[in-house]
Amino acid sequence: MKGPLFYSKILLFGEYGIIKDSKGLAIPYNFYNGALKIEENPSDSARKSNGHLLKFAKYLKDLMEARPELVTFEIDQMLIDIEVGMYFDSSIPQGYGVGSSGALVAALYDKYAVNKITILENLTLDKLLQLKEIFGAMESFFHGKSSGLDPLNSYLSLPILINSKDNIEPAGIPSQAEKGTGAVFLLDSGMVGETAPMVHIFMENMKQDGFRSMLKNQFVKHTDACVEDFLNGDVKSLFGNVKQLSKVVLNNFKPMIPAQFHKLWKQGIESNDYYLKLCGSGGGGYMLGFTEDLEKAQKALKGYQLEVVYTF
Repeated sequence: MKGPLFYSKILLFGEYGIIKDSKGLAIPYNFYNGALKIEENPSDSARKSNGHLLKFAKYLKDLMEARPELVTFEIDQMLIDIEVGMYFDSSIPQGYGVGSSGALVAALYDKYAVNKITILENLTLDKLLQLKEIFGAMESFFHGKSSGLDPLNSYLSLPILINSKDNIEPAGIPSQAEKGTGAVFLLDSGMVGETAPMVHIFMENMKQDGFRSMLKNQFVKHTDACVEDFLNGDVKSLFGNVKQLSKVVLNNFKPMIPAQFHKLWKQGIESNDYYLKLCGSGGGGYMLGFTEDLEKAQKALKGYQLEVVYTF
């Protein structure tokens, strides 16, 4: 048995802000993917994944019993498949902000949900919000609290524009420039980040008036402008807003940026060779970089692993 592939995702804009109703833009990233599998001779990592799946299945059984109106699963079949060794075969790095748990949630919903909403339907706002709520409840197993956006992106395999908490839609993004010199890239911090502690720090900060005010008047403002610029293909304005966003994050989200990258982050802003921002909740994993000149950025970041995800 081998199930369909589900891809990783990149939240280009909106991390933390979408908790407070900023705009957001998530795109599928096909470089990494995962699928449910059963094999005759499972590896150690397959056996480990199988053990995690059993815990997750028990959580889903409880969820279904607590909220049958939200979602029901063919839970007996799921448990039989896990019993015979089903696991999630995934190349998506965990703790890197690219949606490893989201792809797993999408795969299990796709295979076992009863009366599932399919990607072939006319996806009205109601259906999208229903999927987002189901996925949020499922993915909470991993993070304590989830918006449901990562699994939604993985499940639909489409760019998703978040206008606000209750207003999301599939988005058309400008096609990539074949020979563009500008790029969005992933920068590997070389360490795993954990979502729950980072979200906890953010929620504690939200209790302060000054932080809330900064979030609304600077962070959300620049995030919204970046989303608009990106969708409209206004590259010049986009880089101005990404630079401002990068500054705001460096000044106000320091715990989410691994300490050894503070200097590199600042260098990008001062030299204009590249601008860095968080990819997901931060604390490790990937950071997102934006540059108008990829060669310049590669020279400035010599010794670091860059993965290009989009070209201008």
